[in-house]
Amino acid sequence: MAQSKLQAVYMRGGTSKGVFFRNDWLPEDKAARDRILLRVIGSPDPYGQQIDGMGGATSSTSKVVIVGRSSRSDCDVDYRFGQVAIDKPVVDWSGNCGNLTSAVGPFAIAQGLVDAPRDGIATVRIWQANISAKIIAHVPMRDGAVVEEGDFELDGVTFPAAEIKIEFLDPSGDGDEEGGSMFPTGNALDVLDVPGVGPVEMTMINAGNPAIFIDAAALGLKGNELQRDVNGNVELLRKAEAIRSHAAVRMGLAKSAEEATELRPHTPKLAFVAKPLGYVSSSGKEIDPTTLDINARIFSMGKLHHAMTGTGAVAIAVAATIPGTAVNRLAPESKGSVRFGHPSGSLAVGAEAEQRDGTWAVTKAIMSRSARRLMEGFVLVPSAAVEK
Repeated sequence: MAQSKLQAVYMRGGTSKGVFFRNDWLPEDKAARDRILLRVIGSPDPYGQQIDGMGGATSSTSKVVIVGRSSRSDCDVDYRFGQVAIDKPVVDWSGNCGNLTSAVGPFAIAQGLVDAPRDGIATVRIWQANISAKIIAHVPMRDGAVVEEGDFELDGVTFPAAEIKIEFLDPSGDGDEEGGSMFPTGNALDVLDVPGVGPVEMTMINAGNPAIFIDAAALGLKGNELQRDVNGNVELLRKAEAIRSHAAVRMGLAKSAEEATELRPHTPKLAFVAKPLGYVSSSGKEIDPTTLDINARIFSMGKLHHAMTGTGAVAIAVAATIPGTAVNRLAPESKGSVRFGHPSGSLAVGAEAEQRDGTWAVTKAIMSRSARRLMEGFVLVPSAAVEK
């Protein structure tokens, strides 16, 4: 049987890569859509390599994005993100990818979904449908096309590119979405007794994506570790997942820790933070602790991330701004902007916060990323996956 051809664009956004689709390039039936997307990426793969698909066998490269014209009057496009499990038949639509968010505006402009100026900066209003959040992307334009080449450098990405500024509006939500308000427990800091681990002090927060922050010492770490120091330690990864899955239940995101592990591997994210310590990044660059406010590392799909997720950066910015969180107590003088060290280098993010009736509210989180088209055309899928 001949394979089926699906129009697609392969893009890098920030430190992630994913296969992008317009919503009218895929079937409306969600079960059929997910079955096709799993086959596109090459999952589930018990070998963990995704050799027979477009996935790159890491959480940063096993991703899909769907974009279409928005049904909302205050947005230009609706954006859905799917984190594809590598070894399971699961596409997790529960959260956002802050890195791939930077590619949504360029994709939408190139597909004619958004009117953009011939030169200057295009403002693309994005509705993140997974988490019901509004995002503004500022995309550079020249001669009627998106500018992709430039001199903006992003640690974790080898080559420089054009800068895209991203604003996450009301990143903690309004309290009506899944998981509740900024602090689902009502506290900036909690202690959770995790089976097999013990009492763990943590901040559970909704900002960009649901996130959990703990001190690096809770896992016996210093905060300046790289992937090679963590991802081969099976017992450490088990403890990290135990903390994440039980916190997901406490946040109201899963009914059980088992459900969080099996059906919701993408969110919430678990991160550990510490006072700055120097280290040599994965690229070989010396990281000077005097240039940092904190060190931060984040787990993604059961492994330590090679850099920092975009939504993790948003959550760091928000948590750093709010007194009493596990992040703020390490950087109490951050005052709306924080620079943190991650395995690939460092990153600065900002957040705007204000107190309303004695309660902290974050109105905006801001960061810069870059994006680039890697391939345009068609992805081939065995017909059995389409016609099943």
